[in-house]
Amino acid sequence: MIKFNHFNFNVLDLEKSLKFYKEALDLTPVREKVAGDGSFKLVFLGDGKSDFTLELTYLTDRKEPYNLGECEFHLAFHVDEYEELYKKHKEMGIICFENPGMGIYFISDPDGYWIEIVPAR
Repeated sequence: MIKFNHFNFNVLDLEKSLKFYKEALDLTPVREKVAGDGSFKLVFLGDGKSDFTLELTYLTDRKEPYNLGECEFHLAFHVDEYEELYKKHKEMGIICFENPGMGIYFISDPDGYWIEIVPAR
C-alpha cells in the first residue's frame, strides 16, 4: 500500500511561517527535528484531522529568498467554511489569485508558495 505522508516547503523565516500557517490555516506543529550541528530544523505541521503533514525546512545559514521558478506547483486544502475563510484571507491581504468561475482562490505564504483553497462540495 502507498499513501501520502508529507509535503515540504523550505522557509526563510521559520517563526514568521509558523505564525502564518497557524493564523491562515490553523495548522500546528506535530513533530520537529533539529540537526545535531544546528544547520537545519524541520517542523511538521498537521491539521488535526488527517495524517498528512506539511514539512517546513528551515536552513539556519540561509539568508536569501528561495527561487520558486514560475510557481507552477501548489498545495491545496478542502475547507468547510469557505466564505468565512475567504473573508479572513482577504483581510489578511494574502489572496494572490482568484478564479470565481471555478469557485477557488489561492493564498501566498511568506516565502511565496501558493496554497489553493477549495470549498468542500
